[in-house]
Amino acid sequence: MEQNQPEQRHAADRVFQESLEQLEDILQESSTEEEEIPQLHTSNFTEVEVELDRDLIDIDLAALEDAVADIEQYLEEITKTQLG
Repeated sequence: MEQNQPEQRHAADRVFQESLEQLEDILQESSTEEEEIPQLHTSNFTEVEVELDRDLIDIDLAALEDAVADIEQYLEEITKTQLG
């Protein structure tokens, strides 16, 4: 059985090296794909478009604040009902 250990270790080493090579290939392909992705240039946006985006953010924030207030009020009512 001890005679098989060097062979098993050699086979395991070979499989490990092949896995490392595959991983390296995958990582190289991934980095190549990332380089091919065009970069977004924010300077292409007009001031009006940027201002519209800011307005939408403000609207969403206000809606979120209203929703939180509604939830808090609902939870208070439920708590009062359960305690009373």
